[in-house]
Amino acid sequence: MKTTMQQQTALNVEQHVKSNEINAISPVTNVVLNILFWVYTVLCLFPILVVLAVSFSDQKQVTLHGYNIIPRQFSLDAYSYLLNDATQIVHAYGLSILVTVIGTTLGLLMTALFAYPISRQDFDFRTFFSFFLFFTMIFGGGLVPWYIVFTNWLDMRDTIWALIIPGLLFNAFYVIIMRTFFQTSIHPSIIESAGIDGAGELRIFFRIILPLSTPVMATIALFYTIGYWNDWFNSLVFIQQDKLVSLQYLMYKTMMNLQFLVSNAANTGNAGGAIAKLPGETVRMAMAIIGMGPIVLAYPIFQKYFVKGLTIGAVKG
Repeated sequence: MKTTMQQQTALNVEQHVKSNEINAISPVTNVVLNILFWVYTVLCLFPILVVLAVSFSDQKQVTLHGYNIIPRQFSLDAYSYLLNDATQIVHAYGLSILVTVIGTTLGLLMTALFAYPISRQDFDFRTFFSFFLFFTMIFGGGLVPWYIVFTNWLDMRDTIWALIIPGLLFNAFYVIIMRTFFQTSIHPSIIESAGIDGAGELRIFFRIILPLSTPVMATIALFYTIGYWNDWFNSLVFIQQDKLVSLQYLMYKTMMNLQFLVSNAANTGNAGGAIAKLPGETVRMAMAIIGMGPIVLAYPIFQKYFVKGLTIGAVKG
């Protein structure tokens, strides 16, 4: 008995010593980790600060001295050129925000509605729909059939749906991510308990599954948001009216027009004229600053749901 008590005492002393060692090391480790994260943060912010500085720089100074974190000569020529027709930019901004919100909401709903059934082991057609999903990831019809379907069959040309549905509304890879989350993070006993209490499938899905899936929903929503906001190809292919083009395509078209003017001035021997002096590189940076606005605000919003979702849902007992 005495030996057992001595062993227990020795074990407690050893644990106490280890605890003190951990406590002694922890402040140093925290300082090192904080320094590393601060360095990483600065490295991430540095390119954005350079882009911002160049957008407020004079084009001649940028050509002569390159990029600088602090503008050598402050200038608003790039923003004056872009905002020459501010009404069109504001309209494109509103359209892009509308398309992003609608597309993200519909895409997230369709992804979840497809991923949840194939994650259930008791779903009879689980194998068939999973094969259908994987098949679309491997094989595609090509650009021409894709264009014909949305223009001749669905008649989406020059409509807002042409910016939402083609190629962005449903992504098989996102379905696989969400299906894997449903299988690994939501225990079947939760669904069984809800079924025993009389809940139907739709009630289980909307009242139990979705609230427990906040992390993956926020992740996929962020992917959809970035995809819709950065899309310019659908506007190029399907839209001919300027009032329906997205912000990214409007910026792209502005940049192409500017490059054409500058190169045409150089080819015609008017290198010293007013057209050749138009801001080229600074306009490119100003376009990046104008285009990144809302998408930068999306990250902290989704981050809140990441943290909150980690504490939701568990099988207890």
